[in-house]
Amino acid sequence: MFRLLFGLGVVVVILTIYTLVDCAVFDRNRIRGVPRWVWIFVIILIPVIGPVLWLLIGRGRRGNAGPAGGRVMRSMAPDDDPDFLRGLDRVKDQDQRIRDLEKELADFDKTDPEDDGPGRSGTAGVDPKKTDPGEGDQPGRRDA
Repeated sequence: MFRLLFGLGVVVVILTIYTLVDCAVFDRNRIRGVPRWVWIFVIILIPVIGPVLWLLIGRGRRGNAGPAGGRVMRSMAPDDDPDFLRGLDRVKDQDQRIRDLEKELADFDKTDPEDDGPGRSGTAGVDPKKTDPGEGDQPGRRDA
């Protein structure tokens, strides 16, 4: 009987020391319920129940609290991340909008109202051989 009580006493001391150290070094953003110093008093003053309460209630899990708005950032594969998967739909929509805009621009370029036909880009009566190279489409440009 003495051996059993001695063994249980050793287990309680080890559990108490473990929970004290765990509480002391645990991230303060993940501690649930009451502040850290209250948990330390509960662990010390209530020998068996205090450490069990710390392990069940006070020790928050990773996803419960954190500086990132209630979520702790964790690494995961992109195909497991719901935020990443939601973002794929936005990328597809953006790609489709870009393709539509490019098509509209191509159609707009084909039907230019100033275009009088092939070789005549709005310069009727001007001989391209007699124009000064410095006076072209780029004002102020001087060719060397």
